[in-house]
Amino acid sequence: MKFRALIPLLAVVLVLGLMGSVYVVREGQVGLILHLGRVSRTDIPPGLHFKIPLIQTARVFDRRFNAVDFSPERYLTSERKDVAVDFVAIVAIADVGDFYRATGGDERLAAERMAPIIKDSLRNEINARTLTQLVSGDRGEVIAKQLETINQGARTLGMQIIDIRLKQIDLPTDSDVIQQVYNRMRAERKQVASRLRAEGEEQARLIRAQADRDQAVLLAEAERDAQTLRGEGDAEATRLYGEAANRDPSFFAFQRSLEAYRKSFEDGQSVIVLERDDPFLQYMRSDR
Repeated sequence: MKFRALIPLLAVVLVLGLMGSVYVVREGQVGLILHLGRVSRTDIPPGLHFKIPLIQTARVFDRRFNAVDFSPERYLTSERKDVAVDFVAIVAIADVGDFYRATGGDERLAAERMAPIIKDSLRNEINARTLTQLVSGDRGEVIAKQLETINQGARTLGMQIIDIRLKQIDLPTDSDVIQQVYNRMRAERKQVASRLRAEGEEQARLIRAQADRDQAVLLAEAERDAQTLRGEGDAEATRLYGEAANRDPSFFAFQRSLEAYRKSFEDGQSVIVLERDDPFLQYMRSDR
């Protein structure tokens, strides 16, 4: 009877023991086993794993790339100019065992210990450059020359620095570099504006030239058609006048005289001095 009463308790202990012996490492993570507080196994891959309850402890860490922001650091350039450099590092766990031994698994502590390693290495490069070179030069070159040295220090923490990016460089207010940077930016913008303006003027000249050519062609064609129509009209008028003259020569002569009178006096101010018997006045005499 006593044994039967212990069966539920044994079942609970068994379930708890089973639950305490199973742990999961997800994708993008890495695990390690602590045996009585000491690192026993490292670099455990993703999957379902087992450990000894109460004796062994499983720790799981994210080994994906992680962006770590660092506080701005002040440096002196080669001409003793003071600058504040703000940067961010892309880091990842390279050796989970070394990482745990150095930091106890505390990522914040790892970032604090990496900060002086990175800042001291960058100091060597920045101190060797002028302020103008630092601002206008290739910032990636500053990092590339020191990345291997930085990683040598980071490996003692079980970390790897993938890349470091300079986010911002604050310049001293009494430096003429700021004005030089602004002047260079203005010159670049003016150069782009001048190029775009020249391209626009070239396009305008091409469009105007094409329009002038089209206008000349249209006017020539219109003048040609007009000359053709005038010629046809004159020919038709000549034909009609000829037919009229053949049918009634006296009426034709009268019509031509009226046209001559109209053209001579159409402005209302013309004065013609003729002899009384001039043929031009033959249709104005009262005996006609």
